[in-house]
This record gives sequence, structure tokens and C-alpha cells, in this order.
Amino acid sequence: MLLYGLSLFAGIVLLTLGGEGLIRGAVAGAKRLGVSPLFTGLVIVGFGTSSPELVVSIQAAINQQPDIAIGNVVGSNIGNILLILGLCALICPLTVQPQALKRDGMVMLLAAVLFILLALNGSLARLDALLLLLGLTVYLGWAYWSESRHNAPAAAVHTAEAEEVTQLPMSTLMIVVALVGGLALLIGGSQLLLYGAVGVAQAMGVSEAVIGLTIVAVGTSLPELAVSIIAALRRHADVAVGNILGSNIFNIMGILGVSAFLQPLALVERMASFDQWVMLGASAILMVFLYTGLRLSRGEGALLLLGYAAYLTASFTIIS
Repeated sequence: MLLYGLSLFAGIVLLTLGGEGLIRGAVAGAKRLGVSPLFTGLVIVGFGTSSPELVVSIQAAINQQPDIAIGNVVGSNIGNILLILGLCALICPLTVQPQALKRDGMVMLLAAVLFILLALNGSLARLDALLLLLGLTVYLGWAYWSESRHNAPAAAVHTAEAEEVTQLPMSTLMIVVALVGGLALLIGGSQLLLYGAVGVAQAMGVSEAVIGLTIVAVGTSLPELAVSIIAALRRHADVAVGNILGSNIFNIMGILGVSAFLQPLALVERMASFDQWVMLGASAILMVFLYTGLRLSRGEGALLLLGYAAYLTASFTIIS
């Protein structure tokens, strides 16, 4: 048990360091190439924070571990809303641009519904994966076109996301080192995390799905946690909300799309009957909270955290 626990912890540390290195190298490279701050924030930072989830889910899919591959995404989306936004709202009440909420919030909600519909037959096939990836492509094109063409307020949010990433490598050599080193840490960390996760699940007598939905999901969400907490401390509330909305969209349509395309994924019964509905419910509750006053108050943040505590309790005692 100790060895598995250490492996799990080491995997989380390597994934966090790898994600940070990859994001900083990619942002520095984008600046050197003259890529717009809008595109950098929307794509590179927004999706870069999900790189640990991507690598872990791909590795799990290749290793024939669908419970972890899907559970990592579903659990991350639940944790992003209930845990991360709950914590951020306690630090600083979170406001949101109405235009960003109407587009990104609704796309996040629709992505959750699309996942549930595609998985009704108990699995995600390659055709389902292509539909998810097509949806992601359409969303990115729509978001970039609307923000760059109309100079929408939401564009400032994604531009600010790029500005939240500091301490960038300056030279071309250091950018390459950050990119290659970050990717290597992500791959090595994912292997350690999966080894430890399976061992911990067996030692605790719980399913791999439970570990994937909780410990693995939280561990791979640490980059989102870091970016969002820093944004909240700096009173950049729009960035904290925008980071989570974008991450949840990419998790479902991008990560599950790539993973299921490489290896069709079966959906375990507990996720079909419980966890996917928690994800949809958390997304819907967040939208209600944000629409009522265009902000997430400290009280609402506390309710989200209580919801996550209840979810963890149910996962390890009632539903496992």
C-alpha cells in the first residue's frame, strides 16, 4: 500500500510540474512567434491546464483502463466546479462577463448533455469520438472568430488568461527544454499515477472508477486549481471562471474525443447511473448561480464545497 501511495503522489507531482513546464514553454513560444494573446489564452492556456488529464486518459485508454480514462474526465469536471470554483469564490466572489457566460457556459452544459447522449449505449465508440472532436473544432472556431471580429468583452478574459502565466523561459533553448521536459514529466507522471491508482484501488477494496473519479481527477486538475486560485487572489475573477468553463469543455470534447478515438471506451455502470448525472447537475447549478447576478458569491461557493464533500462521501461509502 505504501509503495502504491508513494507512486500515486509522485505521479501527481510530476504531472503538475510537467503541466506547468508545458504551459510556460508554450506561452513563451507563442509570444516569440507573434501569436495573439487572445489565441494564447483561449487555446494554449485554456487547454494547457488540461494536459495532465489528457495524458492520463490517453494512457489509461491505451492500457485498457476505461474506468480511469472516463472517470478522470468526469471527476475532473465535477471537481473543477464544486471544488475549485467553490474555493475561489470563498477567496473572492467571482463575476463573469454575460457574453462569455452565454457562450462558454452553455457550451459546457451542452457538452455534458452530448456526452450522456453518446454514452447511452454504454460506451464511446470512434464515431462518437469524432463527433466530440468536431464539436470542439466548431466551438474553437466560433469563439475565436466572434472575439477577434467583434472585440467582445470575453476576449479580454482569454487575453488575461495568458497574462496570468508568468516566469516564462526567455531563450529559444529554454523554451524547447520547457516543452520537451514538460511533456516527458507528463508521460512519466501518468505512468506512475496509473500504477499507484490501480494499486491503491485494490488495496482499499474499491473500484478503479472510484479512484479515477476522485484521487486521479483531483491530481490531474491541479494546474486548473493553481491558475484559478492565483486569478482569484489577484481579484481576476473572470479569469478563474473562464479557465474552468474552457477546461470542462476541452475535457469532454477534446480529451474524451482523443481517448475514445484511440481506444473505444466502455462506461461502467456507476458512472452511467450516478457520476455523469452529478457532472450535469453541477454544471446546471453553476449556470444558475452565475446567471443570478452574474457572480458566484461566497455563500454559493460554500454550497459548492459542501456538494463536493457530499459527493466524495457518497463515492467511497454508498456508491462505490
